[in-house]
Amino acid sequence: MNKINKLFSILLLAPTLALAAGDHLKLDRAPINEEDMVSLQSGARHFVNYCLNCHSAGYMRYNRLQDLGLSEKQILDNLVFTGAKVGDLMKISMDPKEAKSWFGATPPDLSVIARSRASADGSGADWLYTYLRSFYRDAERPTGWNNTVYANVGMPHALWELQGEQVLAEHKVQGEGFMKTEMVLKLDKPGTLTAIEYDRMVADLVNYMVYMAEPVRNERKTIGMYVLIALFLLFFLVYALKKEYWKDVH
Repeated sequence: MNKINKLFSILLLAPTLALAAGDHLKLDRAPINEEDMVSLQSGARHFVNYCLNCHSAGYMRYNRLQDLGLSEKQILDNLVFTGAKVGDLMKISMDPKEAKSWFGATPPDLSVIARSRASADGSGADWLYTYLRSFYRDAERPTGWNNTVYANVGMPHALWELQGEQVLAEHKVQGEGFMKTEMVLKLDKPGTLTAIEYDRMVADLVNYMVYMAEPVRNERKTIGMYVLIALFLLFFLVYALKKEYWKDVH
């Protein structure tokens, strides 16, 4: 009986032990501002140029970008590179089966990726911001790339010409009475952008992806604020009505 109880205890603790044994992922804070229209417009341009080739955004329409201060003509001239109409969904022509054979997995739709990647370690924006800055060269991977945030990812580094090529390098850290070695990312070959420029570009891209995941977010917050104010005022009216109604009883 004691052996059975021990085995049962181990089975119950196994998920907890596995979680505790895993590496804790530290995400960088994404410096985004959903009210920065210049950043959102820049992010939309980067998304169309670098992401919309392989990934679709099937729940987003091009004309929704008018909310970012763009005219219909600006959208058609600068952000629509196919025969799509301004009211069409942001889809791609890549065949899912072919994409799976090329990358090992079908590239996911990115419409709500900024919401789906939210976790206890940070928001979806933090995950995307860290992920897009954490690619490194790995000769053992089919695409030649790997990622410290998403190990053995099938996606190649679409922004490598801008960021450059990073490698994993050993970095010694002095602890209390001991020296430990950590693996850190190091820029091996510079890209066309400086580190600061690349981080700013990624921040704009992530800013747009956060907007795309919920385009009515700011409007929803505004409406919610007005609703709370209305309910607050209604409370006093209802309370005054209650006192008037029950004044003869009390």
